[in-house]
Parts: sequence; C-alpha cells; structure tokens
Amino acid sequence: MGRARPSPWPTLARALTYGSAFVALVLVWLPGRMLTWSGVSRPETVGPAQWAGGALVLLGIVPMAWSFFAFVFRGKGTPAPFDPPRALVVSGPYRFVRNPMYLGAMTSLLGAAIHYASPALFAYLAAFVVWAHLFVVLYEEPGLRRTFGPAYKAYASEVRRWLPRRPGRDGRGHAA
Repeated sequence: MGRARPSPWPTLARALTYGSAFVALVLVWLPGRMLTWSGVSRPETVGPAQWAGGALVLLGIVPMAWSFFAFVFRGKGTPAPFDPPRALVVSGPYRFVRNPMYLGAMTSLLGAAIHYASPALFAYLAAFVVWAHLFVVLYEEPGLRRTFGPAYKAYASEVRRWLPRRPGRDGRGHAA
C-alpha cells in the first residue's frame, strides 16, 4: 500500500496566517499610516489616476496570490522565511521571474501611490524596493543556494531576479 500524501490544509492555514499578517502590515497599515502622517486623504474625485492606481493594485494581487498558492501546493511551505517551501518552486509565476510576490507587492504599492498622488507613498515604495532587494540578495538567495544547491543555481541562471521574462524566453530574453 502506498504512503498517504500529507494534507496541504495545515500548510495553507499557516500560509494564510503569515500572508495576511504581511499584507495587513506592509501593504495596508504602514501605507495607511504614511497617508495619515503626510496629511493625504481620499481623493475628492475619481479620475484616470484613481482608476489606473486601482488597476495596478489589483494587478499586483495576481502574482502575489499565484505565488502564494505555488508555495503551498508545489513547495509544501509558506512565504514566511521561518517556514519556507520544502521544494524549490520554479513553476507558475516563478517561470517568469524569481520574485513575483515582491513584484506584486511593489505593483500594488505603486497603484496606491498613484491613486492617492502621494509623495509619501512613492517614498515608501522606494524604501520597500530597496529593502526587498537587499533582503533577497543578502538573505533569501544565499539560503536558497544552501538549501537547493545546483538546482537553484541552474534556476537562477535561467530566470531573472526582478524583470519578468516573456513566456518562451530564457532568462536572458532569448527564444527558448
């Protein structure tokens, strides 16, 4: 008789808890505080900037959610650094870029900054971009190299860190 597959539900529950905390803090509460501290309030009218900003917020959610579920169901782990995937995830959005969750968060923050026309949110976005880059380069990537060795090295040589590749292209933009 075959071995029973472990249930994904405990991992999903942990991932939802950690993911919700990250989104609540980094993408909702802190930007909200930035708006309050800088005196920016809700736009009086809804114009093209608000529609474009809203569209970017929604667009940013797509790679975050897709990545989240890839971590849970393919990687058997969560996005949290202290409860990472057990398997290297190179499918789904990770076929196109190595950091789709961060890119989704950046896209959503950009949308909020545009929606509110807020210099404070643009500054927050810039700080988040610098933090994410340093965190990825100094913490995440060395850990992935230690954990997954040659498999991660091969993946990293094919898929770019921040600029998504087009489907059917290798990490350097050449036809696959």
